[in-house]
Amino acid sequence: MTPVSIGARVRLLGAERPDHVALRHIDLDGTESAHGWAEIDRRSSQLAGALAARGVGVGDRVGLGLRNSPQFVFAAFAAWKLGAVPVPVRWDVPDWELARVLEVIGPKVHLSAADLPWIDATAAGETPDLPDVTAPHLQGICSSGSTGLPKVIVAERPALYDYRMATPMFAGWGKVTQPQVILVLAPMYHANGFTTLYNLLAGDQLVVLAKFDAARAVDAVERHRITHFTGAPTMLQRIADLPGVDERDFASLEWIMQGAAPMPPSLVHRWAKLIGPEKIFMIYGMTEGLGWTALTGDEWMGHQGSVGRGIRGTEIRVLDPAGQELPTGQIGDVYLRCGHMGGYRYLGTAPRLRATEDGFITAGDMGHVDADGYLYLADRRIDMIITGGANVFPAEVEAALIDHPGIADVVVIGLRDEEWGRRVHALVEPADHANPPTPAEVIAYAKNRLAAYKVPKTVEFLDRIPRSEATKINRGALVAARGGGARAATRAAGRAAGRSPARASGQGQRLEPRAGG
Repeated sequence: MTPVSIGARVRLLGAERPDHVALRHIDLDGTESAHGWAEIDRRSSQLAGALAARGVGVGDRVGLGLRNSPQFVFAAFAAWKLGAVPVPVRWDVPDWELARVLEVIGPKVHLSAADLPWIDATAAGETPDLPDVTAPHLQGICSSGSTGLPKVIVAERPALYDYRMATPMFAGWGKVTQPQVILVLAPMYHANGFTTLYNLLAGDQLVVLAKFDAARAVDAVERHRITHFTGAPTMLQRIADLPGVDERDFASLEWIMQGAAPMPPSLVHRWAKLIGPEKIFMIYGMTEGLGWTALTGDEWMGHQGSVGRGIRGTEIRVLDPAGQELPTGQIGDVYLRCGHMGGYRYLGTAPRLRATEDGFITAGDMGHVDADGYLYLADRRIDMIITGGANVFPAEVEAALIDHPGIADVVVIGLRDEEWGRRVHALVEPADHANPPTPAEVIAYAKNRLAAYKVPKTVEFLDRIPRSEATKINRGALVAARGGGARAATRAAGRAAGRSPARASGQGQRLEPRAGG
């Protein structure tokens, strides 16, 4: 089958399946709406005509600063129909940060919540007969990566619908009934959410949550007989923690995909109990499209902690800082190479990722491979904490602490420390705010699961871990907010609590008093 422009694909689906419900939307208040292909085709063309009147044309960029909504979908398809490049943008950032991001994107038009009435009003206009054009780039995805600098990752391949989009990644491992009924949990400004539009083009049905909510997600699985969803570990943890979740009906699920970060082992086992390990598909990759590794849950059971082996032609190398390949089992920088990914480029001043002369690229993650070629991630090099001369990976500490029954969420950072250089500091969201564990209990729990040098030296309690809607964490901002060091944060927390910071008897460790987030 010859690839066609995305606009042509939308028009074809509108003609062939006019009344087929392709998109369901579950709003913040729980109300639902359903949208067929004829409506999606018509509304995206009407909006495309209105955007063209505002000067949008082939190669221009259109910012999509909208919540998950039908209007977001119409706008993305409208951009493609004009040969423009849709760039989803976080809508939940301060104005100063949004201005900085938009300066990098340079959109011809940026659509925000304030534009929703204008978008809706285009429904009263005529449906223009648009020429068949193809955007030079499939999309742009905003990311600050590890540098803190705004950047937009632009796919170098053109915006064509390729029939291979209709082949789910899991199809090589297990059964996938098509069309799929896909629940969209992630915000569509994130790659995991935005790429479900390609599933829509392949004929799958999307059930889109305006905002992730664990209880609403489970309700949607049962009511709409969801066959697939993709979730970050934090989302999966919140679903698994729902009261009575073991009695809920997940029978319609054929597979779930987990990405964004490695799953804590306890969470893999929890979901294996809920749906069966063979239905869990774990994948590792980057928005830049450097390649992928993947494995199923039952495969993971024999390689616990792994993110899989290279798929679709992906090769893996683990190199030391001098670029020399490291032996099996030794931690270094993870480099991937995949010849058919199409490439990427950045807008903005963010530097390109490090690459070898023969085309292997690293996103800054560290890890090792085992004798069977399975990759295990340690953490991002930039997040690594060097404490007392030893390397500590926050992800390992977080995985150890999240199993504590009194902890709902946890993030580990490194703060400046006169004695240790950097100290391991745990930010904890208690499961029961009225009865949180004490810092000493958290530290004692960690001591039973980690080497001594990896144990948090200080613990701080927050009302809620400050995650984005995509459940991402900005560790740099968390460190900066605490002055980068222990004393300023400890004194401030002590003043807030009305007492001096405590010291654990006989342990020589500073303990943060309980502080609100």
